[in-house]
Amino acid sequence: MTSRTGFFVLSGVLALVALICVGEGVQLVATGKPLGIGLGLCAFVIPVVGIWFLRQTVRFGRYSERLARELEAEGGLPVDELERTDGGRIDRASADAVFARRKAEAEAAPGDWRVFFRLAVAYADAGDVPRARRTMQHAIRLHRTTGADTITGGADSTVGKPARSNA
Repeated sequence: MTSRTGFFVLSGVLALVALICVGEGVQLVATGKPLGIGLGLCAFVIPVVGIWFLRQTVRFGRYSERLARELEAEGGLPVDELERTDGGRIDRASADAVFARRKAEAEAAPGDWRVFFRLAVAYADAGDVPRARRTMQHAIRLHRTTGADTITGGADSTVGKPARSNA
């Protein structure tokens, strides 16, 4: 199953759950009891939060794709230069070497969204998806502000060492 197919399946499940939550919320509010009304109102909040997360995910995907298309048109997409194991997994030493290079590029050009896009790809290759997402969000912000935002290297910096899981 591709990511896009999975997204649409999960979006459909979210819509179904939202409908069920709203239906149950209406029934709980209709009981007229204070506890039922309270639980019913809470049941209305669940779909709102879910739809907000879905919207944020769609926006992130669109902006990421837009940046990828723009970088591709410029000829600046990162080339897959990673070594792979016999099973097809990315070799950690290879991912670390590429990550170190991308990190140095980002530190040298903190206002360039292109280097942060490539750093986000390196984070993802290293298996650190949360940092990859944060770094891609930073690249999107830089793209929007045309380089006005910079990374200072402080405690909240997105430039760091990739965290790995053994999973």
